[in-house]
Amino acid sequence: MVSVNPEALAAVSRPAVPRSVRLPAWLEVAKPRLIPLLLATTLAGMALSVGWPLDPLRITCTLVGGALASAAAGVLNCLWEQELDGRMQRTSRRALPSGRLAQRQAFLLAILLTSASVAVLVLGVNPLAAALALLGLCSYVLLYTALLKPRTPRNIVVGGVAGAIPPLVGAAAAGGLPTWSSWWLFSLVMLWTPAHFWALALLLKDDYRSVGIPMLPVVKGEAVTALAIGRYAWATVLASGIGVLALPSGGLLYGLLVVPFNARLLQLSGALSRDPNDPQRARNLFRWSILYLFGICLLLVMARSPQAEAFSLVAFTPLLGLGLS
Repeated sequence: MVSVNPEALAAVSRPAVPRSVRLPAWLEVAKPRLIPLLLATTLAGMALSVGWPLDPLRITCTLVGGALASAAAGVLNCLWEQELDGRMQRTSRRALPSGRLAQRQAFLLAILLTSASVAVLVLGVNPLAAALALLGLCSYVLLYTALLKPRTPRNIVVGGVAGAIPPLVGAAAAGGLPTWSSWWLFSLVMLWTPAHFWALALLLKDDYRSVGIPMLPVVKGEAVTALAIGRYAWATVLASGIGVLALPSGGLLYGLLVVPFNARLLQLSGALSRDPNDPQRARNLFRWSILYLFGICLLLVMARSPQAEAFSLVAFTPLLGLGLS
């Protein structure tokens, strides 16, 4: 259950971490750097529910179960791409291709993590949340990693569904079937994913080209990729505005605070379109895209606080009526 590709946060954090410092092999294959963003979107999915705030134990079980499912997906991804990782200089030192972890150990770890995730979500939340978490795991491993990634440059457009499922898990945890508000957040993450992913793909295009992975910059070039990033950035910004209506309360507060996030996203995507060959511009956009989604999730949670009630559309309705009378 993932919203970003396996290389994403590692590429950002690598300059700050000495090469001699490694995570334990069993933890490395679980891709722990990817999990916080997935949990943030899960929590945001809960916040969009009318029943927010939830019981702390239910929130804890949902986040723990989601983290375990994401870790299992990371391990299965590493198993599937072990041979590919071994042929790429950037990834050849990972736990499986380097031999620091055996395939059998990794497979057993994936089974353990998946089983624990299902148990926590079924017992501590509900079966629907568990089923959706498993759907996210399967979407990432089978739909994106196995089917789409090696075959089409638009792999992440459809494959991004895996990373968009956590808000639905959060909605299910909040009490039943996902509402249109949680489907809005699902759609927002889907639109955000290509711009985020292709910014990273611009930085890693030589690696992808060396092993024949048809990422968009490899197949279409930097200029076409930057243009596509710009289009998805605009789509993300426009879709983010619907959050004003999707929130049960505090929508106006969210609407006001999301403006600078959107302005920065458009600024960086515009800068990249003017010079698609500048790796620093791609890196800046990639880093901001991560902060952007974290920020959206934080705003959604903030908007549901009691202090934000004064900024709800309902609270402003009497004032609008006075202005029209």
